[in-house]
Amino acid sequence: MAAGVLYTYPENFRAYKALIAAQYSGADVKVSPNFVFGETNKSEDFLKKFPAGKVPAFESADGKVLLTESNAIAYYVANAALRGNDLKTQAQIWQWASWADSELLPASCAWVFPYLGIMQFNKQNVERAKNDLLAALRVLDAHLLTRTFLVTERVTLADIIVFSTLIHAFQHVLEPGARAALGNVSRWFGTLAGQPQARAVLGALALAAGPPTYDPKKFQDLQKKDGGKKDKKPEKKEQQPKPKKEKEVEPQDDLLEEEKPKESKDPFDAMPKGTFNMDDFKRCYSNEDEAKSIPYFWEKFDPEHYSIWFAEYKYPEELSKVFMSCNLITGMFQRLDKMRKQAFASVCLFGDDGDSSISGVWAWRGQQLAFPLSADWQIDYESYSWKKLDPADEETKKLVQQYFSWSGTDSKGRKFNQGKIFK
Repeated sequence: MAAGVLYTYPENFRAYKALIAAQYSGADVKVSPNFVFGETNKSEDFLKKFPAGKVPAFESADGKVLLTESNAIAYYVANAALRGNDLKTQAQIWQWASWADSELLPASCAWVFPYLGIMQFNKQNVERAKNDLLAALRVLDAHLLTRTFLVTERVTLADIIVFSTLIHAFQHVLEPGARAALGNVSRWFGTLAGQPQARAVLGALALAAGPPTYDPKKFQDLQKKDGGKKDKKPEKKEQQPKPKKEKEVEPQDDLLEEEKPKESKDPFDAMPKGTFNMDDFKRCYSNEDEAKSIPYFWEKFDPEHYSIWFAEYKYPEELSKVFMSCNLITGMFQRLDKMRKQAFASVCLFGDDGDSSISGVWAWRGQQLAFPLSADWQIDYESYSWKKLDPADEETKKLVQQYFSWSGTDSKGRKFNQGKIFK
C-alpha cells in the first residue's frame, strides 16, 4: 500500500485526484501541514527533491519515490481496481485522463479563472473558452447516456481525474440551466461528488447558483496581494492533434454580458505595414497544400517589414510524456490570442515519451523580438531561446520548409511527432 506526503496548497483541484484515489485504495497519503505556496516550493530543500518547483508533489514514506504530475501521483496511490485490471481497460482510462487534460482543463481554466481574478478578463477569450468547454461536455454527455461511469461499472481513475478537472467549472460557471442541458454529465458528477471517498476530501460541494459575474476588483486585489506578479497561469495541457486546416469558430456576442475591459494598444499597429499580407498568407496556408502555401510565403514575404525567428524550448530534460509536452505549446498559444493579428508560427514536438524536444519557426511584423513589446504577449517566451533568421539564407528556407510542412528531425535526430499552428 502506498504511503507518503502530498505537498499542495488548499483547494488545489489537481491534488484532489490523488487524495480521492487514496481514499478508494486505502493509501496513507498525508497533506504537508506547513506548505506555503511560493515559499515552500521555492526552498532549497524542496527544489532538491522536485527541481521544477511544481505542486502537487508527492514524496513516498521511504523517500524513494518523488512525483510531481497530478495524474502520475494519482496512479501511484491508486489500487488495481482504479487503474484497470486489463490492458484494454487501462488504455481506456488513460484515454479519458488525456482527454481531460487536452479538452477540459484549458477551456475550464480560461473560462473560470478570469471570474476568480486569477487571470485578466478578456471577453473574447472567455467566450471562446465557454464554447470549447460546453462542446467537450456535450461529447461527455453523449458517452454517459447509457453508462453510470466512464469506463467500467465502477469508479476508476478516469472518473476521478475527469471529475476533479471539472470541479471549478461546476462550482463557478456551470449554472443550473447549463447543468440541466447536460443531464447525463450532471448526474454522473453528482454521483461522484456523493461518494464517501470524494466527500471525505471535498465535503459537500456548492455548485454555481447562477451565471458568473465579472468583478474587475478581484484581479486588481489579487495583483496587489501578489506584489504585482504576473497572472497565475492555468496548467498547460495538451490538445489532441487536430487537422492543420481546422477553422476557428468565431465567438458569439450574446454569450456573455460582462463589460469588456479596454484593449491594450497593439504594438504591431505602430509599425509600417509593408507589403506582406499576413491574413492572406494564413488563408493560403489553411486551404492549400504546403507545395503551394510555402512557395506563396516566400513569394509574398516582405523582409524589410517582417522577420522570421527560430525558437527552441530551453528545458528538454523536463519533458516527459508527449501529451504533457504538448501542453506547453497549446497553453502558450491560447494565452497569446492578442498577438495573432500579425504573427504566425509552426511549433513542433520531436521524439517520444521521455526523449523529446520542442522548437518552431515564427514570423511577425517588425524586426525585433515581439513578446517584450506588450504585457499581453509576455507569455512563456522566456522559456525559449530565440534566434532571428536571415530570410535570404538557404538554411532559413530549409527550416521554414521543415516546420511549415511538419517533417524532418530536430538537432538531436529525434523524429517529428506532432505540430501545432499559431494563426
